[in-house]
Order: sequence, then C-alpha cells, then structure tokens
Amino acid sequence: MERRNFLKNLGIGVTAAFVAGKSVAGELTKSITFTMENFNTHEFPALPFAYDALEPYIDARTMEIHYDKHHRAYFNNFQNAIKGTPLDNQTIEKIFAGVSGSGDAVRNNGGGFYNHVFFWNNLAARSAGPSGGLSSALTSTFGSFDKFKETFGNAAKTRFGSGWAWLYFTADKKLAIGSTPNQDNPLMDLSSIKGTPLLALDVWEHAYYLKYQNRRPEYVDAFWNVVNWEEVGKRYQQALK
Repeated sequence: MERRNFLKNLGIGVTAAFVAGKSVAGELTKSITFTMENFNTHEFPALPFAYDALEPYIDARTMEIHYDKHHRAYFNNFQNAIKGTPLDNQTIEKIFAGVSGSGDAVRNNGGGFYNHVFFWNNLAARSAGPSGGLSSALTSTFGSFDKFKETFGNAAKTRFGSGWAWLYFTADKKLAIGSTPNQDNPLMDLSSIKGTPLLALDVWEHAYYLKYQNRRPEYVDAFWNVVNWEEVGKRYQQALK
C-alpha cells in the first residue's frame, strides 16, 4: 500500500473498524478491527452494521441518509479538496495537524469524513457498558460511570448549533470531555480541545431530526443504548501505549 493511505504511528493509536462489503437494511457485514495507523484516507468504508441495526434508538431511514448522503458527500468533497495538492500524499493525522493552513474545504470535509468513520465504529446494536481499565479510569476521573455519562451528555446537549461531543485522552494521559463545532475534532491543530479521541457523538441535526425533531436531549440519552464499549476500550488501551 502507498504511504498516503495510512496513518503513521505518531502516538494517536486510536482503534476503529474497517468494513469490507456493503451494508443495507436487514443485512450485517463482517467487520475487521484495525488500528488507526491503517486509516485509509482515499477509500469510503462500508457501514459496519445494517441501517436498521440500531433501532429503535437510531432509525433506519436516518442512518441511511446520514451514511449514504451526508457522510459520502464529505468524503467526495474531501477527495476533491486534496486532489493534486501535497495533502493528497499525507495521512489524515498529518493533515489535521496543519489543517489551520489548509482552508475550509479540507477542514470541514476532512473532519466530516474522519469523524463519521470514527462515529460509526463506536456504535453497536448491543451495549454492555465499559469494563476493565476503561471502566476504572472513567470512575476514577469522573467519580462514577453515571457522572461520566452526565458530563458527556451535557457536553453534547449544550453544544450550540452543530458539532460533536468527545471523550478523549490528553497528551498527559488523562481522560477529558469536551465538544467541538461543525466537523472539528481533537486531532486538529485549531481545536480548543486536543488529544486522542476515544468516543464521539454527532449532534448535527441530520443525525437525529427525523426521529427526535428538536429533542436533542432524548437523542443523547438514547445514545447510551448503542455505544460499542468494546471498541472504545480498545481505543483506550491503545492510547495508553
């Protein structure tokens, strides 16, 4: 594989899931977990579950539109923005590290592409809750798992306009919660929060409006039923290295 297709190991070490095959409602695809060093900046990955897999918390029609329209548009626009430029040969991590000088098309569409790949892979049809080192770290940092959920939920509910809520690992190896506007993320040099993303929640209206309308708090509360804690735990363990 060419170097441009992979994130190099610069201490980010986030895990995600890359999916081979095509997802449609009523069908499940086989996923292969890989580290973010292998994040492909030039390929639009398949959704790691069927459109209806997260019902009733996230409805199939929203998932289909969100993935196949919004996410795909970010990917296509990102490819167009970097094509024929030096960024075309850079990893997504390096692009984000200097995104303040790359223009809005790269910032918004690169963020939209990456953030959604990350988001899909911290979702699952069944959510068993965190375990092991991650569970202990959440309790130690926030006082309890319920307090963590409250703090993260507040970050998502109070993000003005469109954006994302994040659980992330800081450079000094601490868990933190914050939010970013639009398609920014903690990997970007211009972000107000910086670190290794562990868990993300999309709070753009297109992520929930068909089912929840303007009731974002209900969508945020429903999110806890579909968190892929196994994947988040892998991201946490990798970030510790």
